[in-house]
Amino acid sequence: MPSLSEQLAVRHLTDLDSRDTPGFDGGKKAAKKQIWSTGVELAAEQEKLYARGTQDDPRSVLLVLQGMDTSGKGGVIGHVVGMVDPLGVKITSFKKPTPEELEHDFLWRVTNGLPAAGQLGVFDRSHYEDVLIGRVRRLADPEEIERRYTAINAFEQAYVDGGGTIVKCLLHIDADDQRDRLAARLDDPTKHWKFNPGDLDEREVWAQYQEAYQVVLERTSTDAAPWFVVPSGRKWYRNWAVATLLLEHLRALDLEWPAPEYDIDEQKARLAAMA
Repeated sequence: MPSLSEQLAVRHLTDLDSRDTPGFDGGKKAAKKQIWSTGVELAAEQEKLYARGTQDDPRSVLLVLQGMDTSGKGGVIGHVVGMVDPLGVKITSFKKPTPEELEHDFLWRVTNGLPAAGQLGVFDRSHYEDVLIGRVRRLADPEEIERRYTAINAFEQAYVDGGGTIVKCLLHIDADDQRDRLAARLDDPTKHWKFNPGDLDEREVWAQYQEAYQVVLERTSTDAAPWFVVPSGRKWYRNWAVATLLLEHLRALDLEWPAPEYDIDEQKARLAAMA
């Protein structure tokens, strides 16, 4: 059977069902159970990565979460990233650029958010905002948008060449999924804080965003940093899929616990003498 990475490789968005569950035959209960078992291994692999980073192993992992409003970026951070040791995690949330950030190239703030050696980095939204919103809202001219696709590919290649691994997940929902989730936020006083009237402004140009996302998939899915399209109409599947993708990539690093830089028997003898 092909790996989940292979099953979620880039396809045309119009061909995707947001409630599909590729790679998983069970239901919600089975997925939640498997997520926790996956989390045990995920935490162990992430700890190995962190431990090796303390001994000059340059490798790190970057999880990029991109998607329309309500697609579940925060849910993935809570339910998947929350299963590993926060000591080795760096989460960066990209909001509207600050005046300082606007004074620099669009990748400047992204570079500052990259994980250090041994870290699992998470981008809640990302540098792709600058070719999505920039294209849909015409915040940059077409020539600049074209330049940014090329710059993104070069930026990601450089990160990989330096020891990084990128896991780019497009959390795919359809317009009906988003409508239901926005309505749920408005119906629940404990979720009113999550609702932003601006989300409805973006929803009005849904079709344009889908076109922009399709171009992103076509222009920036590379051998170094491929895109994975995760059907996210079912939250439990979304969490299972991202956890599985992340684990597949950590396994591929073939991490081992770092060897100690001291004589174990000598230290045992010293410790025993102190008893």
